Amino acid sequence: MSALPETIQVSPFAKRRHKTRVPSLFLEFDREEWQELAESTPLPLSEDEITELQGLGDSIDLEEVKSVYLPLSRLLNLYASGTQHVWAAQREFLRSDDKKVPFIIAVSGSVAVGKSTTARLLQALLSRWPDHPRVELVTTDGFLYPNAELERRGLMERKGFPESYDRRALVRFVGEIKAGRSEVSAPVYSHLVYDVIPDQRKVVRSPDIVIIEGLNVLQQGDSPGSTEVFLSDLFDFSVYVDAPEPIIKKWYLQRFEALRETAFLDPSSFFRRFAEISREEALATASNIWDTINGPNLSENIAPTRSRARLILTKGANHEVERIRLRRI
Repeated sequence: MSALPETIQVSPFAKRRHKTRVPSLFLEFDREEWQELAESTPLPLSEDEITELQGLGDSIDLEEVKSVYLPLSRLLNLYASGTQHVWAAQREFLRSDDKKVPFIIAVSGSVAVGKSTTARLLQALLSRWPDHPRVELVTTDGFLYPNAELERRGLMERKGFPESYDRRALVRFVGEIKAGRSEVSAPVYSHLVYDVIPDQRKVVRSPDIVIIEGLNVLQQGDSPGSTEVFLSDLFDFSVYVDAPEPIIKKWYLQRFEALRETAFLDPSSFFRRFAEISREEALATASNIWDTINGPNLSENIAPTRSRARLILTKGANHEVERIRLRRI
């Protein structure tokens, strides 16, 4: 289970369809074809565990996990195991006693598209494979500048845009993981208070796999010939969770409405005021936030990175993944 097979079987449906298609950067699968690639792999999660992992507004069940995320975990297990074989060969060649390097996975996509649920599902599934039980999940929200600093820089209305993150600190954090440091820590962000929590850190200790989840993790620099190291240079695999923008906006508004009846009721919530105004006023405000912040960030910064991902999960209106595209090696 842990070693790379000599060949990876591709479904006859995929073989037939790919022969008649103009060559492209990606192999494309529908749900049936994709599920076939892991049909003999047992599902290690229960329905209750899946319910706990899904985010507010996401709709996911056992069938979705079995059809989409279980095959993906099998593929990632093969990649991670293969990478460790390569690293072991390099250590032998260099006569080095360096520790193994963690396998790093990026999960990207828009606000409200379900990337956090995807990241949590992958963490749960991958941790059940025997070769890499220590799977850590880190969100890039902790690397947002604190609200006070965003206010000082005039960026509070651009929170979530690339310039609102301490990108050097984020690259340094992932770089230290990639360099094999036994213990690395990251800042912690609270969605309740809508800010980085002072003096609180998430500590990552000797992981086998690290999943980095965030809006702009696949971005690269815009300067031709730049020698700067970018976050995307440090990933071994990347997943982009996709859906048409009108659908994502609809999910965002639905989630905002659900939060008015849950988290926004907390007296310490940054968004408490939205629970105290009328539903119509709150949804109008949420729609404006999407149109002026989340929508532009998606179209200008996030969606253009989609083609850099190794794998793209495209969702339909009911939250189900309808199409999977895997970059050719």
